[in-house]
Amino acid sequence: MASIFCPRCEQQVDSQAVTCPFCRTELKAFGHPGIPLHRAGKGEYLCDSCTYHVDDSCNYPQRPTAKECTLYQNFEEYQAQKQQQYRKPSSNESLQSWVRRNQTLLLFVALFVVCLMIAAFT
Repeated sequence: MASIFCPRCEQQVDSQAVTCPFCRTELKAFGHPGIPLHRAGKGEYLCDSCTYHVDDSCNYPQRPTAKECTLYQNFEEYQAQKQQQYRKPSSNESLQSWVRRNQTLLLFVALFVVCLMIAAFT
């Protein structure tokens, strides 16, 4: 069972808990375990590092001083993920990817070669 720490009382809580059983702090948005609720630290605002604030597509009413948000996405993490996605793979990675995509073809070619060898030596 995965666990997280409550942002208010620092107690260990089940990661699917909607509220903290110790201090009753809301841990998930709208009472749904599948919607994370992001919180800013003391003296900080989420908007300062949010992707939607940087590209000016946020329409959250508490912007730019939001302390809690369900749509928060860290801009630096997003940029790093984007760079990782577009980097050129090495030749070894490309070969491994090609083999994974063409396993069936390679199996048939190997079976054909084995059949030819059997036919040639009998």
